[in-house]
Amino acid sequence: MKQNQFYSMKETCEKTGLTYDALKFYCNEGLIPNVKRDKNNYRIFSERDVEWIKSLSCLKNCGMSIVEMKEYLALCLQGEGTIPARKVILAHKLEELENKIKEVQESIHYIHWKQQFYDDILSGKTPYFSNLTPLGNEDEAE
Repeated sequence: MKQNQFYSMKETCEKTGLTYDALKFYCNEGLIPNVKRDKNNYRIFSERDVEWIKSLSCLKNCGMSIVEMKEYLALCLQGEGTIPARKVILAHKLEELENKIKEVQESIHYIHWKQQFYDDILSGKTPYFSNLTPLGNEDEAE
């Protein structure tokens, strides 16, 4: 039977992309349950721990706060019966991310439009105007 592989903090950081401080913070916050220790009392992580830590990184990137991650973890630890509740949490995060994508797409569209506008001005295709400066005689009373 193959012996379980365990990783040091440094190795776990390399495998997950987390900084040492971030991994330590997650441990201290209780976000990595049942962390084992070696004979020198250093934290060690199994492959399953590494996969969970990668999940935590993803949840953080989804915009979950530490409190939300703790709530999600608590549900996970309760087992299969909490899957519907976990799906609701993830659905809310998905909706937030899709809204952010829409905002980013709108910003990209604006920048493309503005770049084209500037190109048209520089090429002489369009006369320069700005919404920040007055046009012609509009400030003069008739």
